[in-house]
Amino acid sequence: MTTEVESVKSVRLARTAQGFAERMAYACQKDPAEIARRLRIRRVVTALTVGWAVIVPILIGYGVTGRENEPEIISIAALLTVMMPFLAAVIATHGRRFGLGSAYVILTLLMVLPAVWVAQLR
Repeated sequence: MTTEVESVKSVRLARTAQGFAERMAYACQKDPAEIARRLRIRRVVTALTVGWAVIVPILIGYGVTGRENEPEIISIAALLTVMMPFLAAVIATHGRRFGLGSAYVILTLLMVLPAVWVAQLR
């Protein structure tokens, strides 16, 4: 009796796995523009991240070591410290990349304290 039950379970598992594979193949065929969309989202988010990592330190350095102490530049750097990761999160979630978007939301929340520190430099 147990062998019949085990064979029925193994047949069900095989059918389930085959059905899952068929559904996934259909899903990939259903949206052929998915790869291009994911690539575009990845490029935009990467460009924002690189720009953020380059622009903010330059602004902080210029604001602190400029000819005059420039509070406007430091305020812009503090704003960009928070806004650039948030913008990347919005773009990623709009492109249905929820894992990437949630990672950038966490990064945005982590950047609040450095932004406050940068804002106090003025």
